[in-house]
Amino acid sequence: MQGKIVKGISGFYYVHVVESGIYECKAKGIFRQQKMKPLVGDDVEIDIISEEKKTGNVAAILPRKNALIRPAVANVDQALLIFAAASPNPNFNLLDRFLVMMGRQDVPVILCFNKCDLITEEQQQEIAAIYEASGCKILFVSAKKELGLKELQEILEGKTTTVAGPSGVGKSSLINLLAPEACMETGEISKKIERGRHTTRHAELIQLKGDGYIMDTPGFSSLYLPEMEKEELQDCYPEFAAFEPYCRFQGCSHINEPDCGVKEALSEGKIHPVRYENYCQLYGELKDRKKY
Repeated sequence: MQGKIVKGISGFYYVHVVESGIYECKAKGIFRQQKMKPLVGDDVEIDIISEEKKTGNVAAILPRKNALIRPAVANVDQALLIFAAASPNPNFNLLDRFLVMMGRQDVPVILCFNKCDLITEEQQQEIAAIYEASGCKILFVSAKKELGLKELQEILEGKTTTVAGPSGVGKSSLINLLAPEACMETGEISKKIERGRHTTRHAELIQLKGDGYIMDTPGFSSLYLPEMEKEELQDCYPEFAAFEPYCRFQGCSHINEPDCGVKEALSEGKIHPVRYENYCQLYGELKDRKKY
């Protein structure tokens, strides 16, 4: 019997079979031997143990379209990265780390800034200007005021989208609006610590009102860069490409070399300084990593 893994918790995999519902399954030992782990989003074959109790074993993982490491999900079309426009202010270095990770896996990213009702139109334009040449689509929404949801729904229509972002940016609130039947926790305000608590503890595949799925994943507060050479980092900054032919040296790192087309574009305001500063920091991190 074939189905799709819609949730994975503590070694149990919940497999949705179109004709007969959801089965609670364990993975067979062969996957451990092959050092392969079933992921949310995987299309799988299962062996039924009990039809009455809806239990079974994951017997085979069907070929994947792709598999992401962070978040750990499979068969996605795009990533929806949610940050708050304010309260808390967006951490652009953390955002760039996620873009590098998705860029390395050829997954298109939609940047979604929630809580847009807390900032002015001018402030929205300032944020958008940072990423307008990054190749990402940029949206400003408000879960609280239900602003911008129609455009977001259109982008998600017919796609399997992994949703990610830091804790406390309203990710669960947005997902509740997109898929009300999911009845997700939005997190209560802790009286002891007086701040929001992110309640997503596992990846979960949720069907949208229209034709499409979203994969909710636990929030993150830090991201390590993927295994890569420092020279590959510039490929994750698409806005550099048009200016690289004007660098004097082939293989220019765009940091210390003279007559650098990218640095010249930066000085002329054609590349945003926030993006360039993040590039330099991440480049240094990759360079230091290779020393050890």
